[in-house]
Amino acid sequence: MKEMLGEEYAAFYASYDLPKYQALRINPLKTERDTFLLQAPFSLNRVPWTTNGYYYSGNDQPGRHPYHEAGVYYIQEPSAMAPAEYLMAEPGERILDLCAAPGGKSSQIACSMQGEGLIVCNEIHPARAKILSENIERMGVCNALVTNETPQKLSDNFREYFDRILVDAPCSGEGMFRKNEDACDEWSPENVENCAARQAEILDCAAEMLKPGGRLVYSTCTFAPTENEGSISRFLERHPEFSILPVEKKDGMMPGVPAWTEHPADGLEHTIRLWPHHLKR
Repeated sequence: MKEMLGEEYAAFYASYDLPKYQALRINPLKTERDTFLLQAPFSLNRVPWTTNGYYYSGNDQPGRHPYHEAGVYYIQEPSAMAPAEYLMAEPGERILDLCAAPGGKSSQIACSMQGEGLIVCNEIHPARAKILSENIERMGVCNALVTNETPQKLSDNFREYFDRILVDAPCSGEGMFRKNEDACDEWSPENVENCAARQAEILDCAAEMLKPGGRLVYSTCTFAPTENEGSISRFLERHPEFSILPVEKKDGMMPGVPAWTEHPADGLEHTIRLWPHHLKR
């Protein structure tokens, strides 16, 4: 990390001693945003990269409020709200969230769909698929199908079926070290390589399921270039029919770094990195 960040490393390291930012995302399937903001007993400030996301203060406890159990909002990491926003789901489309548990991104996508179309929310692990199903129900999503399948099995049955696909890929979890000590204990260079290989398999399956001209959004919760710039570049080498689409970056979002991977793909600078020392994530 020191080699990657250079002079910025001190600021990155210091960010881990700062208070953690927490956020919730208002569910428009259950309430109007303006109404909620008038009634909510929390101190809220807008998350800039999503319409319905709001930071709450350390004194608030929204997880204990009846609104949470009723699905009026979803408690979610601020950074986790970004991928679904860039998917840009529309009502009436067919959308796949390929690695969907626990359901935050799926429910966010469903809000954009406004009850029209189909969202398939898949999770390979049965216990996590059960949690995913419970959250989809709690959030009032009526146009979802929850599946417990491998990406390979889905790709055998849904060739060129989906308008948009989100792959929030299983990863080495470097961005989760402060939140989850197990992620730190499980990290190793070998695990990074194993995750990158798994990501390649998942992305290849996603490519088979996407309609020509569709949108594929890939995200991780790790800093490792092998799993980010590397996974993207290798995917584009295998699938030259895909290209990186430039999107608007909000203040504090940083570009991907082509120099961090061998054989960088064209347009890799248009990808987005979220660093804890650059924004409230």
